[in-house]
Amino acid sequence: MTRKLFRNAHIFTPIDKGKPLAGEEQGKIAEIKDGAILANGGVIEKIGVDCGVTKGLKPNCVDEEYDLCGACLIPGFVDPHTHMCFAGRREDEFGKRISGLPYLEILRQGGGILSSVKAVKDISEDELFCRTRHMAMRALAKGTTTMEIKSGYGLETDLELKMLRVIRRVAQETPLNIVATFMGAHAVPAAYKERADEFVDEIIIKEMLPKVREQGIAEFCDVFCEEGVFSTDQSRRLLKTAAAMGFGIKIHADEVNDLGGAGVAAELHAASAEHLLAASEENLKAMGRAGSIAVLLPATAYSLKKLYANGRNIVDWRVPVAIATDCNPGSCFCESIPFVFGLSVMNMNMTVNEALTASTLNAAYAINRAKKLGSLEIGKQADFLILDGETPVALAYHAGSSSILGVYKAAARVI
Repeated sequence: MTRKLFRNAHIFTPIDKGKPLAGEEQGKIAEIKDGAILANGGVIEKIGVDCGVTKGLKPNCVDEEYDLCGACLIPGFVDPHTHMCFAGRREDEFGKRISGLPYLEILRQGGGILSSVKAVKDISEDELFCRTRHMAMRALAKGTTTMEIKSGYGLETDLELKMLRVIRRVAQETPLNIVATFMGAHAVPAAYKERADEFVDEIIIKEMLPKVREQGIAEFCDVFCEEGVFSTDQSRRLLKTAAAMGFGIKIHADEVNDLGGAGVAAELHAASAEHLLAASEENLKAMGRAGSIAVLLPATAYSLKKLYANGRNIVDWRVPVAIATDCNPGSCFCESIPFVFGLSVMNMNMTVNEALTASTLNAAYAINRAKKLGSLEIGKQADFLILDGETPVALAYHAGSSSILGVYKAAARVI
């Protein structure tokens, strides 16, 4: 295996304590000046101050050595919530929305999630792969080295399986680590408009879930728990069944209305609940006690011109917080964690250290990858970024710029 030594770096990383970091712990970041990383086969063998890492190394035991010239180095970003597998943009719909057209009218005109469903149905699997790979590589260029991608623009068994095959292929043919989530409960199809219970029980639970499990690609099951989509009772039934079948569970919760989705996440000990703009303090605190991660999506609030989730309070309530792009063609066409990082600091009042943990270690916990990813520690994969700046503050300070000079995946430069 190839041994690589990276020297003369200013390293910033959260420290993994075996569970997501919450409260004051979320803001604690280890700083190593004159730092070095020794990677063996893409895995960190040693990390610390240069003299400690290099002490005792035998001559010629390192295959490649790099001087990073004092650059700021952080873990690779982990994006734990995307809908990046889609077929067509909804730019025209966005223009109508910012011009004041109500979303219900956009739906009446054929827009919204169901328009993305039609686009996936009409496109070939190869073309869907090419478009998804393109988006994933754009995210990689902005520092995302690991991401989750959801299905959910199928709403029919064959189309959901098609999307999951595409997601697997993107994982195989790009440098990224990718986690697949099944989200057949993303919207209620028009044919089941007044029969959501039947769609959940007969189509998703009895038909889709067994075939998705048999396919073996998706690790998680997600559901959109919101007024006009799926109720808390429907969401609970689906997630309990999915958990019993071996899936990790997630929930889109309380984005527009406080329906109680965050409470369902706590009750079922879901890996995460996402959005949470309208979630109650009581249910958020219950999530914290249950260890469920609050995945906040500030770029979606930006795109929809909504109030942001109260990241400051959620952290202070000792709920572990992660941040994500929610990259999708409708409500948030954004693949940039640096942009999300800046919004988290400026508009959700999180500290830079909290946002760094939220975009790395806690995000890795949200998709069950923290054992190998999310922080720079011995035994973890050497996924790291070189920043254009002295500290991670640059990610919020240099507005409108990526601030990413180099992206390393398993100690190999990929950008």
